[in-house]
Amino acid sequence: MSRPILLNHRTTYRYDRMVSLGPQTIRLRPPLRMRNAITTYALSIGPSHAGLTWGQDSHDNLVSQVIFSERMSEFVVDVSMIVDLAPYDPLPALSPGGGAAEPLDPTYRRPVVEANVLTAFLQADDPSPVGTHLARLTTLARRIATRLHYMRRMEPGVWAPGETLAREAGSCRDSAWLLIALARHLGYAARFVSGYLVEPSALQVDPDRLTCDLHAWAEIWVPDQGWVGFDTTSGLITAQNHIPLAASDTPDAAAPVSGLLDRCDAEFDVLMQAHYLHREPKP
Repeated sequence: MSRPILLNHRTTYRYDRMVSLGPQTIRLRPPLRMRNAITTYALSIGPSHAGLTWGQDSHDNLVSQVIFSERMSEFVVDVSMIVDLAPYDPLPALSPGGGAAEPLDPTYRRPVVEANVLTAFLQADDPSPVGTHLARLTTLARRIATRLHYMRRMEPGVWAPGETLAREAGSCRDSAWLLIALARHLGYAARFVSGYLVEPSALQVDPDRLTCDLHAWAEIWVPDQGWVGFDTTSGLITAQNHIPLAASDTPDAAAPVSGLLDRCDAEFDVLMQAHYLHREPKP
């Protein structure tokens, strides 16, 4: 069943003076490997003198590089896309040994922290001796979602796993990075994913209106399943409502926008809107 939506995302950076921006890398286009169908996509940049080129990075993300020829007091990134949120099975049944080959990139197995930082969390209820790989990792993601208090943090950066555990709180990117640290410690390949989370609006004023936010989660290579997404905010496996934009071995390399900027005072506004283009009639 097709469920196309129109998604608009605009970020406006405003500076307290005219500044020079170095090259900016923008990671706001869904990758070719995404299972949701993308009908249209457009990215526009302001000011008008910006030059934009497309390419792929070492993790196969679709990225744009922006170069500016003049100084500016405002930088605008505007994304519009039509994407199909038709439900799909996030765990297709694969015969043993029939899945895709495990990724060879060694960075997906690189330890995030020393083992002793993670020991107490694992020893509290170590899932490793019980169940399948998928059950083991799902239990771990749910434990993180249950134990940590969710925080909406607007400041940049990701907390180290030790800080997240000590605070027993964190943003989606903090808890995702913690799961990646735990998964790699247990011997799994794992990567950080940034993207959109699209959900029904809680206001219920317009049934076609949706809530859309930038989000982060972990993907772990599960034997005989391939890459599986785990949302450490909800404790659920990701599916059609999670729209990936970039995946990497570290959070920095999956940031939506990154680049150099003059020293200045800056503020930014984010506007996100999403709604169904049409809804299936009720039976």
